[in-house]
Amino acid sequence: MKRLKTEIFLYLTVYLLAGCTASKKIPYFQDSGEHFNQKIEQDYELKIRPDDLLSIMVNSKDAELVQMFNLPIVRYDFAGPGTGGGGAGNVLGYTVNQSGDIDFPQLGTLTVQGKTRSELATYIKEQLIAGGYVKDPVVTVQFLNFRVSVLGEVNRPGSFNLKSDRVSILDAISEAGDLTIYGKRDNVRVIREENGERSIAMLDLKSAAIFQSPYYYLRQNDIVYIEPNKVKAGQSEINQNRSIGTLAAITSVLISLAVLIFK
Repeated sequence: MKRLKTEIFLYLTVYLLAGCTASKKIPYFQDSGEHFNQKIEQDYELKIRPDDLLSIMVNSKDAELVQMFNLPIVRYDFAGPGTGGGGAGNVLGYTVNQSGDIDFPQLGTLTVQGKTRSELATYIKEQLIAGGYVKDPVVTVQFLNFRVSVLGEVNRPGSFNLKSDRVSILDAISEAGDLTIYGKRDNVRVIREENGERSIAMLDLKSAAIFQSPYYYLRQNDIVYIEPNKVKAGQSEINQNRSIGTLAAITSVLISLAVLIFK
């Protein structure tokens, strides 16, 4: 009886210690403390790059005057049987070519690569006024193809088109339904292509130091990969071994039947 009590005590002790150890691997920002203040120093404004798709809208008190500067809105009909009709409007955009330029009405070729949205809006506004086209233009620039992909141990992996261009890695993970219990919090990879080069950064979601990383704010076409932990990897190996064992058993039965039939 005494031996049984000792075994139960040891089992519970190991179980509780394992639970405490596991709980330390799950929470984010474990070293932030109760009161955490940090000045935001990263430049999260996106720079325009080749292959970006831009929406550029020009407004003025005289709507007819600025009509020539605005691309039309194309409406796609998605009506089906019994739907009663319907459609969705999409604004056409300017695609930045490999030289970093766009062709804008009246102003001609504009070099936009390296500019932020606000810088490009100011530049176009100045050009319209200087050329005598519009006296009071209001220019709005938006990205139409800001997309990030989240892969690996998340609840909803996939590519996400986001309306805002101020997107952090936490925003992207939130869009993907957060990490599963099997995702490694301390080894999150961000894959980025920029200036003809590809880079991979490792981020630790368990540390508040992530806020200082230049990869904390994502850019166009970034890929976030969540690596599975050892538990998930072990389960995969067990499942694979079970599949191999099942296949071997089936093969053995088929061989035995063949021997009986053709004996």
